[in-house]
Amino acid sequence: MLTIEIRMVEMMEQSFDRPIPGMGMTHEVGARPWQNPPTYATVEEATNYYVERMGSQQFKSQLIDVMEMGIPLTTIANTMQLASVMEGVHSVDVGMLLLPILVELLKSIGDSVDVKYVTGMEEGEMNESPTSSSRIINDMMRQRNEPVEEEGMQPQELPVEEETNDQPMGLMARRT
Repeated sequence: MLTIEIRMVEMMEQSFDRPIPGMGMTHEVGARPWQNPPTYATVEEATNYYVERMGSQQFKSQLIDVMEMGIPLTTIANTMQLASVMEGVHSVDVGMLLLPILVELLKSIGDSVDVKYVTGMEEGEMNESPTSSSRIINDMMRQRNEPVEEEGMQPQELPVEEETNDQPMGLMARRT
């Protein structure tokens, strides 16, 4: 009887030796690249890394394609630095300090080949050009020979049905 009471007391006490929920779905500390010291610790070192990487012809041709699609340079630069942080190339704070430098590097590549680009810092940029998703939708509708929603046009309004049911319905409805 005494052993049963001891076990009951042990079961009632909280055990802090247990794993945290979800712990089995994670890696050991230090197993991920961003949990280790970065390869480049300063802004200068990381800038040299990007200049060397952006100098390749493959990068330039892909960048030109992305610029022609209308993706803002700030978005491209942010994506590049975030991917490098996750790969352990540099730290988050170095990446944030690199953003203006990366945008300028991207602008210089765009200027060298006379590509029209969007920096992402223009005022009223949302109103000037349609977003890429609306462009895709318009292109698909043109292929189907359906009317396309142009700038300044109002979308077609659907007829609104009148509600005819006076009694509330559903599981939580109260009767009056």
